[in-house]
Amino acid sequence: MKQLDALLNPKSVAVIGASADPTKTSGRPVSYLIKHGFSGAIYPVNPKAAEIQGLTCYADVEALPEAPDVGLVLLNAKRSVAAVRSLAKLGCKAAVVLASGFAEAGEDGQDLQAELKEAAGSMRILGPNTIGLVNLSAGIPLSASGALEVSDLPAGHVAVVSQSGGILGALLSRAAGRGIGLSSLISTSNEVDLEVSDFIDYLVDDENTKVIALYLESIRNPQRFREVAIRARDAGKPLVVFKIGRSEAGANAASSHTGALAGEDRVYDAFFRELGVIRVNTFDEFLDIPAVLVAGRKLAGRRVAVLTSTGGAGTLIADSLGVTDFDTPAPDIDTAEKLRALQGDTPTALDRNPIDVTLAGLQPDLLRQAIRILLESDSYDALVVIIGSSGLAMPDLVVSAIQDCLSVNDKPVLAYVSPYAPDTLKRLNSGGIPGFSSPESCSAVLEALYFTGQPLLSSASAAPGVQLPNLETLPGGSLDEASAKTLFSQAGIKVPQSKVVTTRDEAVQAARELGEPVVLKIMDANLLHKSDIGGVALFLNADTIGERFDKMIADVESHIGRCPDQFLVEAMIAGGHELILGANRDALGTALLLGAGGVTAELFKDTALCMLPETGALTLDQARAMMQKLTTWPLLDGYRGSVHRDTEALAQAIVNFSALIIALGDRVVTSEINPLFVLPEGQGVVAADAVLVLDEKSAGDRSDG
Repeated sequence: MKQLDALLNPKSVAVIGASADPTKTSGRPVSYLIKHGFSGAIYPVNPKAAEIQGLTCYADVEALPEAPDVGLVLLNAKRSVAAVRSLAKLGCKAAVVLASGFAEAGEDGQDLQAELKEAAGSMRILGPNTIGLVNLSAGIPLSASGALEVSDLPAGHVAVVSQSGGILGALLSRAAGRGIGLSSLISTSNEVDLEVSDFIDYLVDDENTKVIALYLESIRNPQRFREVAIRARDAGKPLVVFKIGRSEAGANAASSHTGALAGEDRVYDAFFRELGVIRVNTFDEFLDIPAVLVAGRKLAGRRVAVLTSTGGAGTLIADSLGVTDFDTPAPDIDTAEKLRALQGDTPTALDRNPIDVTLAGLQPDLLRQAIRILLESDSYDALVVIIGSSGLAMPDLVVSAIQDCLSVNDKPVLAYVSPYAPDTLKRLNSGGIPGFSSPESCSAVLEALYFTGQPLLSSASAAPGVQLPNLETLPGGSLDEASAKTLFSQAGIKVPQSKVVTTRDEAVQAARELGEPVVLKIMDANLLHKSDIGGVALFLNADTIGERFDKMIADVESHIGRCPDQFLVEAMIAGGHELILGANRDALGTALLLGAGGVTAELFKDTALCMLPETGALTLDQARAMMQKLTTWPLLDGYRGSVHRDTEALAQAIVNFSALIIALGDRVVTSEINPLFVLPEGQGVVAADAVLVLDEKSAGDRSDG
C-alpha cells in the first residue's frame, strides 16, 4: 500500500523522455505538473537537453540526484523496458508506462510486456498503454492527456478507475463542465502489474474518496475483485461500474439452454448485483450516479414528490419515474393545506403529483418554503425540483433556495433543468445539488440510491436439510440422463419413474409396467438437445410405443449419422408448470439460472440469475427472491384464479440443486433441469429432464492424486 501511496501522492517525479517543447505529447507532463501546482521535485530526463521549462534536465536515469517516488515513462515500448529496469535498480517506488505496443499488439507485444514485468522487479507498474493518472485532491497530474489543459478542474469525492486511457480524458473534461468534483482518475489499461482491484483497495482508505467509479472491459481476477468490493461496501463507499461489451456477450456455442440464456454479460450483472455494485447503463449515468451518491443521502422508499412551475416538464419527470416503478402520490391533506397556504388566493390544484406551485418558480422564498414542506412530509421519500425557463433569470437565487433546504433531513433532492442551461447545471452540482438535463437521469439515480439502501441477501454457510451423495466417483464429461437424474434424486429433487431400455420389446414392456402415458427418449450423454433431432416422444402407451421407437431410431440416425443404442421410458408428468433450473460455470464463478422452461426457454428468455457462493447453498429466501423476479411468477402464484403451484417445493428444489452444484465446485461446466414441472400446491416439483456436464480435466487431476 505504501508503494501505491507513493504513486498517487509522490514527493518527486522523474519524467523519462521529456521533451523541451511543451506542445508535444512528451512535453506536456512537465508542463502540466507545473501548471497544476505540483510542489514536489520534478526531474526531466532527456540526453539532448540541459534544461526543460526552467528545470535541470538529466541525461539518463542513472544521473538523477535521488530515486524518485514515480517515474513517468514517455519512451517507446522497447526503450520503456530499459528505462523501467534502470528506475527499479535506482530504487524508484513506481513507474507509469504510457507506451503502447505491448500485449494489446499481439504475440510479440505480449513477450515485451512479460519483459517489462520482469524488468520492474518489486517496483510497481501502472500500465503499459496507459494515459496515466491524475490526483485532483492533491493537484498531481501524471499524464499527457490534453484534458489537463483546462485550468479549473474541481476536486471532489468521486474516484475513477478506468481500463481505457481515452475515457480518463473524456471524464475529466465532462466532470469539469458539469461542476462535478473528482478526487482522482487512474487509467490501468494493460494491467501488467497494478489492476483495478488494487486501486479499489487503496481508495477504500482514501479520505478524499466517497464513491469509486469503474470503467471496465473485463475483470482479470474475480476473487480479488469480490474481496475488495465487499471491503468497499462495508466501508460505505459505493462502487459504480460501467462495464462495456454488452453486444459481444452472446453464448452462441453454448452446449445447454442454461449456457445460452446466461451469457457472459448477464453473469456480470448477477456478479455485480450480489456484491452490491451498481451497474450503470449509459455513459451519462457513469457521472450522474456517483455525483448523487457522494451526498450520502438515503432513499427509504419509492415515493417521489415532483415540484414544478411548468406542467410539461413535470409530466416528463412523472412519466420517467412511472416507467421505473417509482410512485408519485398526491400530497396528503396536511401537506396540501400547507402548500395551499403558500399560494394565497391563487387557485391551485394540489390533488395531484407533479405538484404545480406556479409562483414558487418566480419567487425563491416561496420555492424554499415549498421544498421544506415536501421534504418534511411523511408522504414522500425523495424530491425532484424542476427548474423551468423562469428560473434561469435568477439561477443563483433558485440554487440557493434549494441549497438552504438540504439540512431539513437526508432525503434525496434532485434538480431537473428543463431548458438548455449548462451553466445552471454546473452551479447546481458545484453547490452539492445533483442537477440533470434529462428525465431519465433522475429516474436512474433514484434507482441507484434505492439499490444501495437495500440489504444483500446473504447465503447460508451450510446447507441444512440437504443430504448429498458421494460425488468423488463421478466421471468427467457428460452424464447420461438416467445417471444425472439419479444424482439429482439423491440430492432431494424428485424425478419420474423410468426404465432404461435398448430394444423395442423392452420399451413396450416398460410402458406396461409404468402405466400410461409415458415418454420415450433417446439416452446419449453427448446429445443434450434431444427434441431438436426427434429424440423425444410424448403421450405414448404400450400399444403405440413400439412404432414410435422404430421411427425415433430412423429420425435420430438421419440427424447424427449413427443409431442410438439406449433409450429411456419414463412416466409422463401432467399438469405441471414448466421451468428451467440450471447452472453454468463462468470466469466470474458459477451462475444459477431459473426461468420459463421447456422447448421455448430460449425464445421467451424470462429468467432470473444469481451467483452461487463457494460453499453451502442458497437460502430459501434467496430462492423465493429468484422466483419472484420472473415475469411469469404470477402464473405460479394463482394468477387470475389459476391453480396455485407448489412454490415452497420449488424453493426447496432450488436450494437442493444449488447445494449439489456448489459441492461439485469447479468440476461443473453446465447443468440443468428442463423442464422442471411445478405441480399444484402440495404436490411438489418433478425434474423431467436432466443435464450434467463435468470438467474432464478436473476429474483426471483428482484421479491422479
